[in-house]
Amino acid sequence: MKLSWRVLLLWTLPALVIGFFFWQGAFATAPTDMSKNTASTRMTYGRFLDYLDSGRVTSVDLYEGGRTAIVEAVDPELDNRIQRLRVDLPYNAPELISKLRGANISFDSHPLRNDGAIWGLLGNLIFPILLIGGLFFLFRRSSNIPGGPGQAMNFGKSRARFQMEAKTGVKFDDVAGIEEAKEELQEVVTFLKQPERFTAVGARIPKGALLVGPPGTGKTLLAKAIAGEAGVPFFSISGSEFVEMFVGVGASRVRDLFKKAKDNAPCLIFIDEIDAVGRQRGAGTGGGNDEREQTLNQLLTEMDGFEGNTGIIIIAATNRPDVLDSALLRPGRFDRQVIVDAPDVKGRQEILQVHARNKKLDPRVSLDAVARRTPGFTGADLANLLNEAAILTARRRKEAITLLEIDDAIDRVVAGMEGTPLVDSKSKRLIAYHEIGHALIGTVLKDHDPVQKVTLIPRGQAQGLTWFTPSEDQGLISRAQLLARITGALGGRAAEDIIFGAAEITTGAGGDLQQISAMARQMVTRFGMSDLGPLSLESQSGEVFLGRDWMSRSEYSEAIASRIDAQVRAIVEECYKNAKNIMRENRVVIDRLVDLLIEKETIDGEEFRQIVAEYTDVPEKQSVTAM
Repeated sequence: MKLSWRVLLLWTLPALVIGFFFWQGAFATAPTDMSKNTASTRMTYGRFLDYLDSGRVTSVDLYEGGRTAIVEAVDPELDNRIQRLRVDLPYNAPELISKLRGANISFDSHPLRNDGAIWGLLGNLIFPILLIGGLFFLFRRSSNIPGGPGQAMNFGKSRARFQMEAKTGVKFDDVAGIEEAKEELQEVVTFLKQPERFTAVGARIPKGALLVGPPGTGKTLLAKAIAGEAGVPFFSISGSEFVEMFVGVGASRVRDLFKKAKDNAPCLIFIDEIDAVGRQRGAGTGGGNDEREQTLNQLLTEMDGFEGNTGIIIIAATNRPDVLDSALLRPGRFDRQVIVDAPDVKGRQEILQVHARNKKLDPRVSLDAVARRTPGFTGADLANLLNEAAILTARRRKEAITLLEIDDAIDRVVAGMEGTPLVDSKSKRLIAYHEIGHALIGTVLKDHDPVQKVTLIPRGQAQGLTWFTPSEDQGLISRAQLLARITGALGGRAAEDIIFGAAEITTGAGGDLQQISAMARQMVTRFGMSDLGPLSLESQSGEVFLGRDWMSRSEYSEAIASRIDAQVRAIVEECYKNAKNIMRENRVVIDRLVDLLIEKETIDGEEFRQIVAEYTDVPEKQSVTAM
């Protein structure tokens, strides 16, 4: 197990201190001359006195304050050789010095080392020094951690990234598919570069621009392009970086941010995901989040308060404008709301051209055809699409991206990874009838989107898929088109019912039933396409905001709710009846298409329509009607 450096430090410091004290104690009482304080033989004090009286002692060295003596004496038993002997002296022997002097014996006293006090002082200081050094090291390390104890005094400082001249590498030429938003924001850049063009006619610089749009449409990319084009100081921060667990920190950071911005005016401030701090005040249950509200109040004051600010343009981005506080959206704070929506077919083609600059595409690949195949895709989706196609190309060891890799990448992005094809069995045949049912109705009905392809190759949770590609981007959808979509979605269940019988229908239509129930209910409650008349009975917002919608009351009575349920059921039942009639009338072509699909596992839309045209007697497509 890998130990933390803090744990090692806590265990090492006491061990070093204890070892140092032992070392200091061992040397504090050591004599000065270690070479003389040695003797191989010990001698008792009584024998030492006998040697002294008999005149055998030649010299005496006293150590340790007179407690130990090294005696040089002549031993007659060893041919009168001088022998060094160690003697332990008693504490009370004052007569010894007198005897030594009386016998004219040379003696010397060696005092204790006088550096013990120094080592004692150092021993007392070493632990505080090590402790202070360890704490300094800990605080220095923690100062590099955001929000760590080393930054305790910097909580109120703004964490915005500042660039004197932002080099984002993104220009307006790199942003495609959202021309209207680019025009709005190019005026902001012109205001910063050439303000005299506008001030000459009395125009004032806008204080803020709010970028609103679904995720992935290019809001942050637009902010980078503004920073790259403007050439002025640029601050960038996320809304979540204002709010902390300590009360008052968010408001302090807002003040610090605008103080720095005023010092560098004219400049740009970009706040990403502003809904994290700009939500409606008083929207919490049980008192709300006072810290977030204080931060919002400070932001409102700094944008357009008593003092105001000049030369500071704030650009914010969000995909939840419905939860923002109304005071934040008024003119004078965010003067402009720039809608950054999903691109149309022309915009998708331009985005694909931007992302295809650094990719090797086969000359036969038509980006216009790819753009038509990807309705509803955002800029991020299209960038991911071409990246997935490039990954597939590298995996298949091809030199350029072909249309096959792009088709497979579209399928993977929309439906998930490709699974293992089913073996020829009853289950595979049933799935084939289900998918052919969807595709046949989409081909027969006049108001339905054309079939792009039908496949039995599993992707994600789906065992088979039928792809439809609209001929054009549909901003408005007619009642006939909605009924055709409901009928087409019921085609799989209708095929199971007609071919295998009611007892053999499966759970494969579960997702289809959820889809058609939602469409039919919206036709009744939102679009006024039923016998209830042109009434909108439900809110247009699909997401619930707790502080605003928690206590919202029902917008219709129980009697109307019962009639809504009856109308939804009538629409679905009529569409299901039409779907089953189409299955019965085209049974022969269904069987042929199923056999072909089981054999090839994928049928292209053009081939599918040619086969259906051979068996269909009516030259024009049918229309579907319902209550």
